[in-house]
Amino acid sequence: MKTKHIIVQDYNLEWKNEFERIKDELLTVLSGKINSIEHVGSTSVEGLAAKPIIDIDVVINKNFEEVKKALETIGYIYEGDLGISGREAFKYENKPHLMVHHLYVCNKDNEELYRHITFRDYLRQHEEDKHRYGLVKKEMALKYPDDIDSYIAGKQPVILDIYKKCGLCE
Repeated sequence: MKTKHIIVQDYNLEWKNEFERIKDELLTVLSGKINSIEHVGSTSVEGLAAKPIIDIDVVINKNFEEVKKALETIGYIYEGDLGISGREAFKYENKPHLMVHHLYVCNKDNEELYRHITFRDYLRQHEEDKHRYGLVKKEMALKYPDDIDSYIAGKQPVILDIYKKCGLCE
């Protein structure tokens, strides 16, 4: 498996527009079939340094097969839950008009979805923790530019501290 070079950039105002572009394309086949399309992950938090990849959670109400079929019609390929129960992942090819993104489909009561939204909303409202998280991401990307596992492990203490503050763990 080819390792990707980890790059963390300062926040880019374009990320919000890029999310909207992807959302608009998704809505061409998902409108009326879903609860919402959520911009999650670090690119969804204004001012937060991030890897330039848009994370998207499509929120559904127990109609996965219908949504999966609709996504397939616009070039998304189902990959399974990738080890995270209830968070169904999709990859794509031939979408050079869209920014690189990760697409997940979750039921509205899914724990992973709740974690994504809670973490995002907390960081949007807490400048000091947002800054601290951005710094550790940059530091880990410089320290482990080709080792995603060490990059993730290096961020873990800060993430867990923020999880405690927003009630995601004890």
